[in-house]
Amino acid sequence: MDADTELRELAPDPFTHAVPALIRIYEAAMAPPAEQLPGRAAVMNAHAEHPGFRSVVAVRGGDAVGFAYAFRGRPGQWWHDVVEAELRGRGSERQARRYLASALEIAEVHVHPDAQNGGIGRRMLHTLCEGRPERTALLSTRTGPTPARHLYRSCGFSALLEGFTFPGSPDHPFDILAARLPLRGPGSRRSPGRSPWWPWTGSR
Repeated sequence: MDADTELRELAPDPFTHAVPALIRIYEAAMAPPAEQLPGRAAVMNAHAEHPGFRSVVAVRGGDAVGFAYAFRGRPGQWWHDVVEAELRGRGSERQARRYLASALEIAEVHVHPDAQNGGIGRRMLHTLCEGRPERTALLSTRTGPTPARHLYRSCGFSALLEGFTFPGSPDHPFDILAARLPLRGPGSRRSPGRSPWWPWTGSR
C-alpha cells in the first residue's frame, strides 16, 4: 500500500473545478485520441450532477495521481439504460432487476502510470463503495486479462455481460461487471480527507 498517498473526497462543485487536472490523469492512463478529451470532460461535469455522486482523488506530494467517482444509477441515464436494454434483449430480465434496481455506477477509476501498482486503485474503489445505500455496484472495463480486470475480480466483481460494445464504440468490446455491496477484500479503513479544494500544484 502506498502510505505516501492521501485520499481526498470532493463534493460535486469542487470536482467540476478539478476536471481539467483530472483529465490529464485520464489521458496518461488511457491514452485516448486527443479529440476525445473535451467530450470526456463534458461527460464528467454532467455526471457530477447525478444523485448520490461521490468522488475521490489520490494526492501524493501535493499532486493528484489518481481519481475515481461513482453515482446512483437510475432509469434515464445513458449507461444504465443501454446496459438494461442489452440484458433484457438477451433474456436476462431477472439479472436486470437484481443488479440494476439499486446500483452504484462506478464511472471512472484511473491512476497515473507513474503511481500504479501501489494499491491506490483498490483504496479508491473501496472508498467509493464504503457505506453506500445501494445493494450492488456496476462498472464497465475493457474485455481481456487487464490489471484493472484483476483488481475488480479480487474485490468481488464478476461478469454480467461479456464482449459488449457500446453504441458508438463498435471496435472496443467491454465487459460489464457487478458486485454485491459491501465489497470484499482488503480496502482502506481510513476515511478520506474532506476539503473544498486541495493544495496541489498541478497534475502529473
